[in-house]
Amino acid sequence: MKTKILNPKAKLLLGAGLDVLHFESREWIKTIDFWKDEVRFFDHLLKKKVSTDKNKHEYSSMLENLDKIHSDLFKDLEDSIIQHEKLLSRIEKSEKGLSDADYRDQHHRIQTKMKTFTNEFKTFKKIVFEYVKNI
Repeated sequence: MKTKILNPKAKLLLGAGLDVLHFESREWIKTIDFWKDEVRFFDHLLKKKVSTDKNKHEYSSMLENLDKIHSDLFKDLEDSIIQHEKLLSRIEKSEKGLSDADYRDQHHRIQTKMKTFTNEFKTFKKIVFEYVKNI
C-alpha cells in the first residue's frame, strides 16, 4: 500500500539548501511570535468576558490554563528553533562531527512539531471563539 505525502512541500524543503531551511526556521519564529500575540488577546478576552454561571466560569478558568500551557509550549518550540539555528551556525563554521544531515533531521522533527501544534492551536482557537460567542 502506497502512502500519500500530505505536504509535498515538506519533502522538497528537506532536500533544499540550508539557506532555504534557515528561512523556514525564521518563519517559524515569526509564527510563534504571532501566536504569542494571539494568546495575549485570548487572555484579555477571557478575562473581559467572565461568566457568572459557575460551570462557564470553570470552563473559562480551564481555557486560561490552556493559554498558560500554550505559552510554555511556545517557549519550548522557540528554544528548539534557536538551538536548531545554532546548529546551522556550527555547521557553517565546519565544526567537526557535524553535517547538514544532522541539521536536516532536526529540521524535520521541528517541522513536524510545528505542524502538529498549528493544528492543535487552531482547535484551541475555535474552542475559545465558540465559548466567547456563547457568553
